[in-house]
Amino acid sequence: MAPFNVRPDIDAAAEKLSSTFGSKREIQRLPEVLWEGETVEMLATGIYGKGNGLLAMTSMRLIFLKHGVMSQQVEDFPYSKISSVQWSGGMLSGSLIVFASGNKAEIKQIPKADGKDFADRLRSHIATGAVPAAAPAPAGGAQQDVGSRLATLDQLRAAGAITDAEYQDRRTQILNSI
Repeated sequence: MAPFNVRPDIDAAAEKLSSTFGSKREIQRLPEVLWEGETVEMLATGIYGKGNGLLAMTSMRLIFLKHGVMSQQVEDFPYSKISSVQWSGGMLSGSLIVFASGNKAEIKQIPKADGKDFADRLRSHIATGAVPAAAPAPAGGAQQDVGSRLATLDQLRAAGAITDAEYQDRRTQILNSI
């Protein structure tokens, strides 16, 4: 597969794709929809809404990008808003269903070779991506734990993954756990 020469993280993810059919334009345009400091971890092709596009797992969110000649579609799912993920695979491809903020998004025709790994990594992100509710702090490195939780919370707010109200609520929970 020919290199895309877009950005190192995007190029590395694109090299692992089993097929780039229907997504070459999206790979080239992906930097336009990424936030500052956001990196691409994994890519997959699929059909969502009105056509073929690119599914990107980043350090901050899940993005579906379709960049056609006449229209562009971008939909993103911050990890903190995703409640669950389902993968169902067939002979050659499968469907990834993402439940986020009470909505259901189904991305179809993801190559089977990419889909299961994508779903597993996405589950890992949503399991560790959200700031946990107040829990007893471990003895010893309690201050460091609280500090890292607050830093993660600040990153989520800066990325727009949580609202100011959610930020204040979670910050209060973290501080009350001391």
